[in-house]
Amino acid sequence: MRNLTLLTDLYQITMGYGFYKHGKHEETVTFDLFFRRNKMITYSIAAGLQQAMEYLLDWHFDEEDIAYLRSLNLFSEDFLEYLKNMRFTGDVYAVREGEPVFPGEPILTVKAPLIQAQFAETAMLNIINHQTLIATKSSKICRATGGKGVVMEFGLRRAQGPDAGIYGARAAIIGGCASTSNVIAGQKFNVPVAGTMAHSWVMDYDSEYEAFKAYAESYPDNCLLLVDTYDTLRSGIPNAIRVFKELKAKGHKPKGIRLDSGDFAYLSKKARKMLDEAGFPEAIICVSGDLDERLISSLMHQGAQIDSWGVGTKLITSEDLPALGGVYKLSAVLHEDGTMTPKIKLSENSEKVTNPGFKSLYRLYDRESGMAIADIITLHEEEISDDEPLTIFHPIDTWKRFEVKNFRAERLQKTIVKDGKLVYEFPALMDVQAFSKAEKAKFWEEYLRLDMPQVYKVDLSEKLYSLKTQMIADIHAANKDGK
Repeated sequence: MRNLTLLTDLYQITMGYGFYKHGKHEETVTFDLFFRRNKMITYSIAAGLQQAMEYLLDWHFDEEDIAYLRSLNLFSEDFLEYLKNMRFTGDVYAVREGEPVFPGEPILTVKAPLIQAQFAETAMLNIINHQTLIATKSSKICRATGGKGVVMEFGLRRAQGPDAGIYGARAAIIGGCASTSNVIAGQKFNVPVAGTMAHSWVMDYDSEYEAFKAYAESYPDNCLLLVDTYDTLRSGIPNAIRVFKELKAKGHKPKGIRLDSGDFAYLSKKARKMLDEAGFPEAIICVSGDLDERLISSLMHQGAQIDSWGVGTKLITSEDLPALGGVYKLSAVLHEDGTMTPKIKLSENSEKVTNPGFKSLYRLYDRESGMAIADIITLHEEEISDDEPLTIFHPIDTWKRFEVKNFRAERLQKTIVKDGKLVYEFPALMDVQAFSKAEKAKFWEEYLRLDMPQVYKVDLSEKLYSLKTQMIADIHAANKDGK
């Protein structure tokens, strides 16, 4: 396993040195990782937690790391010696991978000595931002099919490097993809892999028919033929049907065809008719090539006859939104006597004002329908009672109030790491996908739809809201008095 301890920004280490010199490095603090609202993402699918924890719990500054830091001439020898022995000793609370999450919610909370919690920032954001982004894109793409057919992740050759390809494939599976073309991801995460042939296979033979026949001989029970190398309707599909009939005569069942270019709506409908009339109604039609959720949605509305979707570039790069924009902010200092000093960041943009204190996150479900009603961000020690009605309100437009009755409350953040030890068992990746699918089914379609979704309610508990408004008032008053 690679030592990624120095996968960080320099200022994390320079701040750590400053904390160390001023005796603040061991004070216990909490940081929250969350993403802000933007016009492209109104919800996300949490992903990357397992790799983030693998990084966190594998911290070790080896001799090469220490020698490099020494060469920067920024740090004292006693600090370098401190780093040499530093391991993560704190706690991590997080929502499970695959969970739908919304802007402003603490996806992950770190409670640890200041130097450790601060040092964790860069790598945690790098890992969770990327996988959450791709899992979210995958979820949107898979939902666009309306449940017709399956989506295959085909993006490795267009990913921004090996890690983006491997962990992007992992995230795509969480979001809903049935398989990946990425063999090393299939091996590493024990997920289905898919793929057949490229145009080069067809071009290498003297004729399209010979190419198809040779492939069918190689894979008689898994024969899916790429039919658009020359002329899809006049050559590709007729030659595929000819080979399929030969396979059928030998007792084999052809799998189907793949289209990689052209008007997928028109070609798929023509292909379906041709295959059905030839006696192959069970042969699938797979398409690939510059697909995303909007094109897939459009094709579905046009009545395209597509059973399988191979999605590459626009999925693995999240082409329309290249970064999630998740942030990691200090929220509290915890003292040995059990008291807390909450911390808040202010901004002229209300969306960027952070929520102070050591917090937790609850989701409210309607007891009759089982559907999600709203999420509540609370202080960590708070318990949401579902024995009586609860009034929730918009954290900015507080006049928007809503009384929730007959509900069930679930704390979404689970304890993942305690005192530097992993206490959570990560499920297999396909189980994470199944969990995510089940959780998404608990949301009404209007919250997850592609265009102009209804804004899902994410509110603050009255205790947290009061703390936040009082802190804002106190800071403004102090600044007004010149303090």
